Amino acid sequence: MASKNKSIYVCSNCGADFAKWMGKCPSCGQWSTIHEEIVRNTAPGPAGRLIESSGKPQRLSEVSLGTESRIATSCAELDRVLGGGLVAGSVTLIGGEPGIGKSTLVLQTVLKMSSKTILYVSGEESLQQLKLRAERINIDNPNAYFVSETSLESILQHVDNIKPDLLVVDSIQTMSCESAESSPGSVTQVRECAAALLRLAKTKSLPVILIGHINKEGSIAGPKVLEHIVDTVLVFEGDSHFVYRLLRSVKNRFGSIAEIGMYEMRREGLREVSNPSELLLTQQHLGLSGVSIAAAIEGIRPFMIETQALVSTAAYGVAQRSTTGFEVRRLNMLLAVLEKRAGFKIAQKDVFLNIAGGIKVNDPAIDLSVLAAILSSNLDIAIDKNTCLAGEVGLAGEIRPVNRIEQRIMEAQKLGFERIIVPHFAAGSIDFKRFDIQIDQVRKVEESFRLLFG
Repeated sequence: MASKNKSIYVCSNCGADFAKWMGKCPSCGQWSTIHEEIVRNTAPGPAGRLIESSGKPQRLSEVSLGTESRIATSCAELDRVLGGGLVAGSVTLIGGEPGIGKSTLVLQTVLKMSSKTILYVSGEESLQQLKLRAERINIDNPNAYFVSETSLESILQHVDNIKPDLLVVDSIQTMSCESAESSPGSVTQVRECAAALLRLAKTKSLPVILIGHINKEGSIAGPKVLEHIVDTVLVFEGDSHFVYRLLRSVKNRFGSIAEIGMYEMRREGLREVSNPSELLLTQQHLGLSGVSIAAAIEGIRPFMIETQALVSTAAYGVAQRSTTGFEVRRLNMLLAVLEKRAGFKIAQKDVFLNIAGGIKVNDPAIDLSVLAAILSSNLDIAIDKNTCLAGEVGLAGEIRPVNRIEQRIMEAQKLGFERIIVPHFAAGSIDFKRFDIQIDQVRKVEESFRLLFG
C-alpha cells in the first residue's frame, strides 16, 4: 500500500526544509520565504544518490583522464573564464538578468562547436523562436539537435537516444520531474532536477550547461544547494543600456575565479572583445576635466579604462554620492582620505563617479585614478590625455603597491601612453629601465597630485 503524500515547508532563499510553517527562516534569517510543498513517499527522487558507484575504489594514479580532459568551446572568452574549456562530466551554471544575453551566448557557442554532437533543451522558447535567433546569429551546426521540453524524464530519454557530447538546459527553473509534485521553479523541483542532471553528467562523463535565472538581489534564483551541486557558476552581467557584457566566474572547481570574459552585444549576436582597451577608451573627452585613465587588471588581462567624475556644489544641502561600476562605500572612504590627508574640502559637494562602458571593475588599483578624476573635476583642470595611473590608496593617504605592475606598464606603452604614475617600489625589485614610457613612482596621494596638477 502506497504511503500518503506529505507536506514540507521549504525556504526559497536557502533551501532549508521544516516540518511546519514559520514567518522567518531560522537558517538564513529571511522573512516570508518559507512555502509549502508536497513530497511523495512512494518513490525516491533522483536526488537520492548524486553519483552512482563507478566500481571498486582506485588510486589517483590509476584514474585515466581519457584522451581529452578539456573540451574547447570555440569561444576564446568563455574558454578563458572556464579555465581552458569544459571538463568532461562537469556541470556549469550560467546566470544573469533577463534579456542580458545568456541564451544568445550559449546558442552561438554551441553552434560553433561543429565537431561535437550537441543537445540543446529549451524549456522557455519554441523551436521556431530558436531558429529565428540562430538565423540572426547566422551560424549553422548540422550536429546540433534542439528540442523544446520541460520534462526531466523525457530529457534523459533524448540523451540516451542521441548520445551527445554536450547537453544544454535552458533553463533549470523550467524543468520538472515526476518524483516531485510541486510546480516547476520551486525549491524542490530545482533541487531534484539539478541533482539528476549532476548524476547524469558524472556517470556518462557528459558536460552539462545549465542556464539559470537570478532574483531581484542579483544572486542565482533557487535554493543555495543549486550552486553547491554544480561545478562552475558563471554570471553574465552588464547594463542593458550598454553594449558591453562581462562573463564572471564566481565558482570554478577546475580553474581560477579571477578571470573575466568580455563581449560586445550586436544585432547579429555577441562579439568577443579580445582587447577591452580598444572599446573602453575614447577620444571624446580631450581637454575636459574630471576624466582620468586607470591601468586595471581583471584576471590576467590588463586594460585601460576611463574613470569619470563630476563634482558640484550640493543643491539641496545634503551632499550626494552616486557611483556606476564602483562601490559607493569605497568612494566614501577615498573622499575621506582626500579631505583628511590632502586637505581638499569636498564634504559639502555632490560627487558623481562613473566607470566608462557600464562595467564594474573590482581592481583596487583604480583608486588613484578615481581620486585624480574627482580632484580634476573639483579644480576644473584637465589631466593630460597621455597619462594613466595605477595604485591602491590606503587610509593614511599612502599609495600601496599593486600586483602585476609590469603588465600594466606594458599595456600603457602598447596603447601609446607617454607617462604612467605607479606606487613606489623598492629599488631593484622591478627593472623600469626596459620600458620606453615615463614611469613616475609616488608614495603618497599628494605627490601624485603635484605631478598631475603642478
